[in-house]
Order: sequence, then C-alpha cells, then structure tokens
Amino acid sequence: MLEDLFKMVTTRFNGDEKNETKEFRCPRCQNSCGADELQKNMWVCPECGYHARMNARDRIAITCDKGTFKEYDKDMQTANPIDFPGYEEKIGAMQEKTGLTEAVVTGECTIHGEPCIIGVMDSHFMMASMGSVVGEKITRAFERAAEKKLPLILFTASGGARMQEGLVSLMQMAKTSGAAARLSEAGVLYITVLTDPTTGGVTASFASLGDIIIAEPKVLVGFAGRRVIEGTIKQRLPEDFQSAEFLLENGFVDFICERKSMRRTIAHLIRLHRPPVKSSAETSPTEKSSDTSSSESTSKTPKERPASKENDDNTGSSGNASNAGNANSVGKSDSAGKSDRSDKPGKSEGIFGAHKNKPGKGAGKNG
Repeated sequence: MLEDLFKMVTTRFNGDEKNETKEFRCPRCQNSCGADELQKNMWVCPECGYHARMNARDRIAITCDKGTFKEYDKDMQTANPIDFPGYEEKIGAMQEKTGLTEAVVTGECTIHGEPCIIGVMDSHFMMASMGSVVGEKITRAFERAAEKKLPLILFTASGGARMQEGLVSLMQMAKTSGAAARLSEAGVLYITVLTDPTTGGVTASFASLGDIIIAEPKVLVGFAGRRVIEGTIKQRLPEDFQSAEFLLENGFVDFICERKSMRRTIAHLIRLHRPPVKSSAETSPTEKSSDTSSSESTSKTPKERPASKENDDNTGSSGNASNAGNANSVGKSDSAGKSDRSDKPGKSEGIFGAHKNKPGKGAGKNG
C-alpha cells in the first residue's frame, strides 16, 4: 500500500499522471478532463483556468510559428564537476525520460512573423534546476541576441541552482546576470515570462532582469520557500504570498497574461519595441548639418577666390576714381539703403531698428 501511495505521489509530482491514465486531474479544483481536451485548451483547466506545467517542446509548439524554430546547442552535455555520486546516472535517466539533453531549450524562431531568440526551461528535467549547461545555454542565447540584434524571450521555470554541481551552479547566477547586462547595453529587448514554478537562483538572477516581466496567472514565483521565510522572520505571511498576483501588486511583475493570449502579446511587444527603419531619404539632423557644411565648404572655396580678385580690382579702381564718382556711388548706396529699410521692415535690421526707435517715439509724444 505504501508503495502504491509513493508511486501515485511521484507520478503527480513529475506530471506523468495524464500519460498513464489518459486524463488530467486539476490540483486546484479536482476536475478531471481528458489529455486531448487539455492539450486543445493549451494545458489550461477548462473549469478553473489553472495553468498546468508544460514541457519545453509543447511550449515552443504553441508559441513559435510552425516550422520556424531552429535549436541552439542541442548536443551540449552535462559534466560532473564535483564528482557528485550518482549524478551521471540521474542525468541519463532524465534524458531518456524527457528526450532532452538538459533542462532548457534555446533557439531562434518567429512569433507572428517577428524574428526573435527564445529559451524555454522544462520543469520535468530535474525541476529545471540551473547547472553549468543550463547557465551556458542561456548565456549564449543572450550573446546571440546581442550579436544579431534580435529580441530575447525566456520562459522561466526552475527550482533554483542545481545542488549536484555545488559552487559551479551558483556561479551561473553571476554569469547569466552579466550576459543580461551586456544585452541591455546593446539596446536589445529582453522579455521574461515567469511560469510555474520560478524560484531560487533563477529568480535571483536572469528571471528578474527582463525589460518586461510577464507572469502566467497564479504561478509560484519566489526565492526561498514559504516555511523557511516564516521560520526566519517569525511572522505569518499573506495567503497569496509569492503568487503572480501578489508580485503584480507589489511591482515585481509588469502584467499577468493568460496562456491563450501569450503568443499574440509577445509579438505585439516586439513590434512596439522594433527599432525604426531609416530610409535613404531620411537622415539625422547631425548628418544633415555635416553634409551641408561639407558641401558649402567645397562649393564656396573655389568661388571665393575670383570674388576676392574682383574686390581687389574694385578697391584699386576706386582709388583711381574721382571724388565725384565716389560721391555718386555713396549717394546711390544711401538711397538704396533707405528704400530697402522702408520697403522691407521685416528684415533683421528692421527688427532691431524698430526696437531702437521705440524710445524715440515715446520721447516724441512726451515732447
């Protein structure tokens, strides 16, 4: 009897109940539905809206455009950096069970025609704990997004750092956070989607560094466990503590999005943050000013030289001219200047002249 109970608990924990019984029982409302019906509803309970956990392949299938996903680093294998007993056997069993080499799948795709780089963590693989390979694949996704100037979308689900790799797993927090900072410096959009559960070192690193942070409804997001926190602070925590709604209320999450709207929402966000395409006719003001100044300098330089010669000739001829001719030329210029001032008061000289004449007009009235 104890063996049957242990098998049932293990099956529910690993999410394999629907595979054996061909039906899914919602852990929230206890409603049962067929596996096919659940899949058609994007693994969301039709009664209460509970968002069940998904594997990476199914998540990619409902998010990416059909046939556009190209996986990165598929053959990257996990080592045993601290010689943890039985670690290789456990990894081999997980690989055989899930068909994955590690707990995250990364690649390039389009979403509603918008190109992007995507990463999906799979909680069915050792609760998507972050070891050296998970950290490396996520870091490479950041670097490729910065190199290709493509938005990065990460679906997070993890129990935290992988204890079988010790300090090496903890180093992945700093590694992924540094990669996220370099992506931000490159000016590339980074969106994180928090799914159930996102906890531990993943929450404390790249999962909380997105430019836009989205969460599915009522998912568990936190760092330490509820009982650990209550035992430390000696206080009772709110009932909705570490839920997506609690995080939204306290500003940790930007908004909550249901699974059926996630694909459309992500594509819309990518379009909103798409860099504007500069046409050949459009140039920046600095480029225009530099082009204008360069063209003026190249066009005026050869023309100014003959002008200077003419001025030299005019000055020389004016020195040989008679005083009467000079007087006539001065008279013409004065009369021309007067006519210009009277006919065109809107020029810059007229503006300053009007400003100077105001006190004179006022003095005339007073006189």
